[in-house]
Amino acid sequence: MALVNFRREAPRPPVNGKMEALLEGASVEVMPRTAAKVESFRALFAPGTRVYIAHIEGTPIEEMLATARRLRDEGFEPMPHFPARIIRDAAQLNDWVQRYKGEAGVQQALLLGGGVKEPVGELHCAMQMIESGAFDGFARLHVAGHPEGNRDIDPDGGEAEVMAALKLKQDFANRTDADMAIATQFAFEAGPIRDWAARLEANGIEMPVHLGVAGPAKLQTLLKFAIACGVGPSLKVLQKRARDVTKLLLPFEPTDLLTDLALDRPSNIEAVHFFPLGGITATANWIAEQRGHE
Repeated sequence: MALVNFRREAPRPPVNGKMEALLEGASVEVMPRTAAKVESFRALFAPGTRVYIAHIEGTPIEEMLATARRLRDEGFEPMPHFPARIIRDAAQLNDWVQRYKGEAGVQQALLLGGGVKEPVGELHCAMQMIESGAFDGFARLHVAGHPEGNRDIDPDGGEAEVMAALKLKQDFANRTDADMAIATQFAFEAGPIRDWAARLEANGIEMPVHLGVAGPAKLQTLLKFAIACGVGPSLKVLQKRARDVTKLLLPFEPTDLLTDLALDRPSNIEAVHFFPLGGITATANWIAEQRGHE
């Protein structure tokens, strides 16, 4: 596989196997329209890699199913999103679940409220879907986490409501045999991530964390997505980079962030989940390079 010809700022020292350990079991996210442009996922990722399929409002379920079938056929583990607020009712939820299982062998799902403000029907949060029983028998259920808060849920900038929601999900995991984890929004600074991981433990939330990380991308692209997704204080990392004209045209990579976390990794961070905002190939190449440096 040819590597994308990105210019490097400076060589980075290996971290004695810790980066490779952090990247073990890394997952990636796609949308049906971006997946359709990938000639072969086998050329990019290891067999069995978990691939989340983002369900954006307006995407037909048939396109989601086709993407899941393709990933399964190529030897990957599809994990479609189930955003509660775009699902009409329990009947539609059950229909989607059964079709995913029957047509694509889906056994894993990411359950979340979804980014739309007004629900299209009676569902509005992940707990409704979890408690519906629709996912009974699934191998894994992931739920959303926000290391820097979520102002849609906590408008005051705190985290009382998002932490309460995670406690409900932890309670469900405790009283069932569900294999659950937290998949997070991306951030750009290790300190706030470590602080959040510590607060999870302090609140009795034991679900492992799959940390969201933005893959290599143009700075302008990351700034656009970060603002749209409500990234918090770590946005200053990008803003500082934007003030350095010598780096403005270079792709921004997650190397510094993940090197920092690899060297001092919170015990509840189980894996890394990549948002390929600069393209799937760029993210795949970066992962391969980091593993090759060890």
